[in-house]
Amino acid sequence: MSLLDGKVAIVTGAASPRGLGKATARLFAEHGATVIITDLDEDAAQAAAADLPGSGHGGILGNVIDRSACIQVAAQVAKACGRIDILVNNAGITQPLKLMDIQPENYDAVTDVSLRGTLYMSQAVIPTMRAQNSGSIVNISSVSAQRGGGIFGGPHYSAAKAGVLGLTKAMARELAPYNIRSNAICPGFIATDITAGKLTDEMRRQVLDGIPMGRAGEASEVAGCALFLASDLSTYCTGTEVDVNGGALIH
Repeated sequence: MSLLDGKVAIVTGAASPRGLGKATARLFAEHGATVIITDLDEDAAQAAAADLPGSGHGGILGNVIDRSACIQVAAQVAKACGRIDILVNNAGITQPLKLMDIQPENYDAVTDVSLRGTLYMSQAVIPTMRAQNSGSIVNISSVSAQRGGGIFGGPHYSAAKAGVLGLTKAMARELAPYNIRSNAICPGFIATDITAGKLTDEMRRQVLDGIPMGRAGEASEVAGCALFLASDLSTYCTGTEVDVNGGALIH
């Protein structure tokens, strides 16, 4: 069953081959969506789009912290595809810094991409979604937002991702009358390029000890949740945060 036939989806920051965004873009394409990948690296975005199953996909330059650039991306997609049904706010960066080591430029970098970028891209697609009277926005937060770090990112990363949860719920409340849904996914420890090679064996063991399922998640498992939230399987879900963490947040 194809869950996204005829739908147009934008996935931000999805050029990295092993990232959550690319896995999500691939699964959406497998389910019939036309997928537009945005990334700071336009060539990588185009290569990632060309690698997706099906046809009609595209890769475009997108800087989520530049509001006018976000508006331009949305206008480009709406013009080329005629509609925008799904936005996955995936772009994000992380830094494993301790509280007292966070410098102003570290705070700006992390919160700008994860939080400001989520706001700007959402603002960019909402007019089109309102005009259609339909849309699904999926925001990628983190288990770090809920438990105060303890996996990889520093406190500023936890703060930015917690901000994404608040923004998700506020958007859900405001956009519900327009049949636009807004939901968040909170991945736990996932094997992606962001974590690859950055953990010592000891750190990795500590993380896995805190996960009842005893293993890291796969990017495809986060993508599956994004597919559910993007599709008509979840038409009565808005303002939710879905944990994809192998049980790491059971409490």
